[in-house]
Amino acid sequence: MLNLHKPICFFDLETTGINVGKDRIVEISVLKVFPNGNKESKTLRVNPEMPISAEATSVHGITNEDVANEPTFKEIAPRIWDMMKDADLAGYNSNRFDVPLLAEEFLRVGIDLDLEKHKLVDVQVIFFKKEPRDLSSAYKFYCDKNLENAHSAEADVEATYEIFKAQIERYEDLENDIKFLSEYTSQRKTADLAGMIGIDDKGNEVFNFGKYKGQSVREVFQKDQGYYSWIQNADFPLYTKKVFTKIRLGIG
Repeated sequence: MLNLHKPICFFDLETTGINVGKDRIVEISVLKVFPNGNKESKTLRVNPEMPISAEATSVHGITNEDVANEPTFKEIAPRIWDMMKDADLAGYNSNRFDVPLLAEEFLRVGIDLDLEKHKLVDVQVIFFKKEPRDLSSAYKFYCDKNLENAHSAEADVEATYEIFKAQIERYEDLENDIKFLSEYTSQRKTADLAGMIGIDDKGNEVFNFGKYKGQSVREVFQKDQGYYSWIQNADFPLYTKKVFTKIRLGIG
């Protein structure tokens, strides 16, 4: 049994594409695991209110017709948030894709996924650090099972949960503790989910892009106030804009 101090939600998204700032969810599966070992799960199809790319459909098999009559994310968001609001979050490649994209979807409907209140564990990072392969290979390696219906959100999230438990049992140096595993699976220090705002050795936010790359966000906003306005009007993820605003408001 996992050593949990609070619930943890393993989740997986199938989407219209791979652009975190623009693409939308077409299917979400959440498996919530409680400290006592109990589980509850929910899998929902979503009308993304935009076309699903052919490339995405070729991966997950979900077509525009499949989701035409499904509820929008705005309609299902309260149910998803009710499962996640008191839990840590885990997934497969979730730190780079699923968490940032989910945060964007939540922000669009007025729900703020505050990552200071949720530990993030990326099962893929543990796997890549230990045995660099894909999810199907991970499932075979750790669980000695073949992954049926790969790229089905429900199948992927169940496999991710089983792999995670097997990893904890297999590696003695992996502590059965979500705080430890969150730090272990964090690959880089960033203030936002998209990795556009870095954190330097002194703990200061710095730009990871553009003409001010490597420079302090606070110092740039003080000397070039128009740069903040440009960012807010440009095509950046909503979560990144939120973090920039928080930094801007903290400048005294």
